[in-house]
Amino acid sequence: MEVANGISGVVPVRDSKNPQGPALLFPTTSWAVFITRLKTGYRL
Repeated sequence: MEVANGISGVVPVRDSKNPQGPALLFPTTSWAVFITRLKTGYRL
């Protein structure tokens, strides 16, 4: 997975094994929640 920086308001994420492939765009707030939950071991 590759994550790009420097794009206001969104976080583009793509498969690093397919660099020419499409990117998914996540709102920065949603991405921040996702990363925080990964770091803290959040469980549903």
